[in-house]
Amino acid sequence: MKKIGVDPKKISPARLFAFEALLKIGAADSNAHSDTLLRTRALAKLSPVDRNLATTLVLGVLRWQLALDDLIRPLLARPKGRLDGEVLIALRMGAFQLLQLDRIPAHAAINESVELTRASGHKFSSGMVNAVLRKFAAMVGEQVLSPRTAHPAWLVERWQRCYGETITDGICAHNQQQPVLDIRLIAAAAEAELANSDAELAPGELLTVSRKLISGALPEAPESTFRLQDEGSQLVAEIAAALAPQQKPKVLDCCAAPGGKTLILAERLPQAAITAAEINPARLGELAERIKAQPALEMRIRCLQADATEPFAEKNFDLILTDVPCSGTGTLGRNPEIRHRLSEPALAEQCARQQKILTNALLALRPSGRLLYSTCSLEPEENQFVVDAALKNSAGFTQLSLAPTLEALAAAGRIHAAALPRLTDALTPEGALLLLPGKFSCDGFFIGAIERKK
Repeated sequence: MKKIGVDPKKISPARLFAFEALLKIGAADSNAHSDTLLRTRALAKLSPVDRNLATTLVLGVLRWQLALDDLIRPLLARPKGRLDGEVLIALRMGAFQLLQLDRIPAHAAINESVELTRASGHKFSSGMVNAVLRKFAAMVGEQVLSPRTAHPAWLVERWQRCYGETITDGICAHNQQQPVLDIRLIAAAAEAELANSDAELAPGELLTVSRKLISGALPEAPESTFRLQDEGSQLVAEIAAALAPQQKPKVLDCCAAPGGKTLILAERLPQAAITAAEINPARLGELAERIKAQPALEMRIRCLQADATEPFAEKNFDLILTDVPCSGTGTLGRNPEIRHRLSEPALAEQCARQQKILTNALLALRPSGRLLYSTCSLEPEENQFVVDAALKNSAGFTQLSLAPTLEALAAAGRIHAAALPRLTDALTPEGALLLLPGKFSCDGFFIGAIERKK
């Protein structure tokens, strides 16, 4: 879509930003992500009120898109007819505001959706958008959106088979809420600095170094003080570090970008020599810059461009973190556009790539070395199935139960004592940890440990 010129008296900056962002994300060949677009300078230039509304509109429309379409289509003169992308986005934005944002006047939601339609070159569709949204507004009190209907039916059916009705309801409900930001405290001064800011914090659910941002804004500070990182993601790296020998371990993070887990490994293993591998040159460059910003860690972390689906030239690592690329179905609350791009056949492709990565990583372990395999997926094909296949095809390895590691982390004061029983209950029969959204307030993760025999 070309950049549209609008009358600022007719369309607010927040709605214009959201409209253009949703078009970029929804384009047929798009690889744009909401998380990236919501961290651009264009959004930062908006007033705090417009910034909040734009963010709410982008994420809200993506989260509820499927359910909104089910309500919008019957109101069209031709329910099965094709709509231009700009027209459909305008309808979704208007419908979302009418149904979910009770502080937005109906006339503002309708009129600005009509103006967006007209300004994007669809003057003759503006009357239809006006008529459909007015019909929609008249039935708003009668409609309650179900979180299940906001997810692809095939995905909900999979979760029902894997986890049952109650847990599936919890996953779907979690995905429709804005995730609370998790803050990892790095330096001793971080707590005081946050206390003096506008940030309202609550203790982390799992980790003692984690806080949840309830409201307010974070002060600008270097990552050496504190950083934003999902608590489940933090826990992956905490468990990995706890599996390593403490005396000068040789560590490989084989799919390292964006680097949050790499930094935790360096912080927890001060004597470690760490190799951070990444296939994508741009992401590797961003990772290198992130590491460079922390001089105390930079000397111990070596960045390496490498394809983890190919054998690693270097061997004999004491610890390998294999946090593989995956479908991301554990992150649909944070990355809602994933649900609109994912297909069930694509899971088999993910599984094949993950098996290659894990098999190559296992062969880079020294005898008695340990590996942590993790995904932010809820799908068995990407989790235990991958571990089972790799163990079947690689002799001399065994899967470890994470129960002793969790107990050690609790004893060391890194996991809240109250969280230990809940985490223990989340262990699978094989001893892996499965964090399910809804049961925990973090992203969904699978975490499994493997050891190479002597």
